[in-house]
Amino acid sequence: MVDRLLTVDQVAARLGTGLRFPRRLIEERRITFVKVGRHVRIPESAVDEYVSAHTVEPIILRPSSAYRRAA
Repeated sequence: MVDRLLTVDQVAARLGTGLRFPRRLIEERRITFVKVGRHVRIPESAVDEYVSAHTVEPIILRPSSAYRRAA
């Protein structure tokens, strides 16, 4: 399966950010990218990996019995 290459505009839309954010990721080498001549493309799988790596799972706290008592 061939990985689809996305433009910076498409990545920004997919992440729900402005154009500066994916450009900063590229500049800081925090995401995989491909240079096609003077154009920059980001593999779709790299965006998916970035999102997975930066996803924070919620912490489920059990209510303590001490909090249930009335003062």
